[in-house]
Amino acid sequence: MQISKNKVASFDYTLTDNEGAVIDSSQGHEPMAYIQGIGFLIPGLESEMEGKAAGDAFQVKVEPENAYGERDSGLVKLVAREMFGEIENLEAGMQFEAEGENGVEIVTVTEVNDDGVMVDGNHPLAGVTLNFDIKVVDVREASAEELEHGHVHGPGGHHH
Repeated sequence: MQISKNKVASFDYTLTDNEGAVIDSSQGHEPMAYIQGIGFLIPGLESEMEGKAAGDAFQVKVEPENAYGERDSGLVKLVAREMFGEIENLEAGMQFEAEGENGVEIVTVTEVNDDGVMVDGNHPLAGVTLNFDIKVVDVREASAEELEHGHVHGPGGHHH
């Protein structure tokens, strides 16, 4: 069976940047499982998965515009320290939910100084070319319940 719209695909992967640094991997974990064609994966990877079958192994390079986009300097802002309320040990790398123009957004603290707190609303992988090493483990029909819920149930997926 080939990966196509509304099929559940499970795959092992290693994700690296252009310098070869490992960003993420399924090694030591269940394969990742998703439903093809519903936007769970970044567009550049999902399009490359189309038509693949169990046992297929391949590499994919996904440019930022087909992944998490280019970095947007407008999403880097200095905000008042008071925006973080009672948090005493605020430091770079911490992430918070913030109400933005498009609803709830994740921001990362990049600097804390006397003037305030610098936050970055870009996805941490914005502007990064992503290199995937993929091995398709399984392809199957999605159940009606999985399609209704919009996610895979069971191993590698969501557990209710």
